[in-house]
Amino acid sequence: MEISIVIVSYNATPFLDQCLQSCQKALAGRKGEILVIDNHSPEKVVESLRIFFPGVKFYPLQENLGFAKANNFGVEKAKGHYVLILNPDTIIPENLFDQIIPFYQKTKNIGALGVKLIDAHGRFHPESKRNLPTPFNALVKFFPNLNFAKKSSYYNVQLRADDVGKTTVLVGAFMFLSRSTYLEAKGFDERYFMYGEDIDLSYSIERLGYENYYKGDTVAIHYKGESTRKDAQYYRIFFQAMNLFIDKYYTNIFSKTFLKIGVWVKYRIAIFGMKKEVKKKIAAKIAVNELNFLPKNFQSQDLKNQGHYVFDTRLFSYQEIIMYLEKFSSSTLHFYIATDRYLIGENEIYLRE
Repeated sequence: MEISIVIVSYNATPFLDQCLQSCQKALAGRKGEILVIDNHSPEKVVESLRIFFPGVKFYPLQENLGFAKANNFGVEKAKGHYVLILNPDTIIPENLFDQIIPFYQKTKNIGALGVKLIDAHGRFHPESKRNLPTPFNALVKFFPNLNFAKKSSYYNVQLRADDVGKTTVLVGAFMFLSRSTYLEAKGFDERYFMYGEDIDLSYSIERLGYENYYKGDTVAIHYKGESTRKDAQYYRIFFQAMNLFIDKYYTNIFSKTFLKIGVWVKYRIAIFGMKKEVKKKIAAKIAVNELNFLPKNFQSQDLKNQGHYVFDTRLFSYQEIIMYLEKFSSSTLHFYIATDRYLIGENEIYLRE
């Protein structure tokens, strides 16, 4: 078998539904499999989706093992030569593997490969390509205007969003690599429950002598955050994950202390800001009749400021939708993607009738 797509899910049924439809189209004509490892979701994710995706291998777990352990479980079950670690709130284009497999095969000493991730508005996620956490880029997080900020940035700003090149750290929402490399790196460190494990795995792969790459001319959608609530527990888990990484890889007392102080300050600022916030700002609910379904041959002049526009996958390919989201990326335009059962935007989910 050529490809195994491994998706760890926790609730977020509508996002996973869209993700699976895009994965099936991307695997058309290839020998591949999709494995969904459900982390004991309170929502009945497996029961809800199994009927619509009989070819998908669902593994409902009896407890929430966390992102790292559940992914390792999935890769252990996988039979593909390549594995794609994928978040459930992502959408991939139909031609994804036509773009990334030839690149992976011809690139010497490649470890893991990431792509350009955008949100539902077409905005780029800078965490798609990152540098290793160091005392210098920890400082840059607080003083981004320093002269050395560009060189020492937490994000790999030396690579532009559309560039192709080496980067140390990839994001766990999309990581493509050979199964043998994943196993050689011993997969995700299971001491991470959630967050930070992608930094750790990226670094583990590079420590084996491989090089990780970012392919900015290949694009996928990551709704980001819609399947994860950023509350006090989120910040606590992230804080613990960063401390685990620092303890694991940094022996110099200065570096370790500086990084831990930076992480702690960041954590306290986040918690303080969250307590001050009386109510999270969420876009007003849009009535269904205010949604404009775009025709196949729409023109740019058809898009009006503050308009709410729907790309229907019965008319548009995922490839086309991704292209249009990038082309018309704007804070004044609101886009939604409609698949067979759901219509999803930045803050809203509709059950499609």
